[in-house]
Amino acid sequence: MTPCHAVEILLTRPADPSELRYVRSSRLAVNADRTRLMAVQHAPSPGAALHLLRRRLDTHLPLDALSTHYPDQHGQVLLNVALDRTAGRALRRDAAARRQRPGDVLRQHVTIALAREKERRARRLTERLTPLLTDHTPEEVLAGAAALLLGRQGHCPPAAP
Repeated sequence: MTPCHAVEILLTRPADPSELRYVRSSRLAVNADRTRLMAVQHAPSPGAALHLLRRRLDTHLPLDALSTHYPDQHGQVLLNVALDRTAGRALRRDAAARRQRPGDVLRQHVTIALAREKERRARRLTERLTPLLTDHTPEEVLAGAAALLLGRQGHCPPAAP
């Protein structure tokens, strides 16, 4: 029996109604703003699942990237992107100069970009929390954040004593 793989599909823009009709007939789940979809694909491997879905959907939807939804045993997800000719040429040139495979060079670029974004977000959070600590204790800030997060998950905050 061929295994199933959960795939997340990112679109370059919201899907229009005619594209959504195709999506519904393909049994894909669509998010509220119509820019992300989920699919389950039968394939021998996660990489094959991404490849099959891209081939099947490329002419029907404005695909940006496909990724495996669940990390593998090493905590990694696979990413399938289609580069335009200019970007593909630049990537192959960069890979040749480094004597590496294009996929490995792309992985390095993506990893660096994700680390930068994570650092930027952490810095932004620190900048926003610092002023709170001038008027509130760390415990109050933590309790307020916990109440906010629990409220977003549909939990009721604990009653005041």
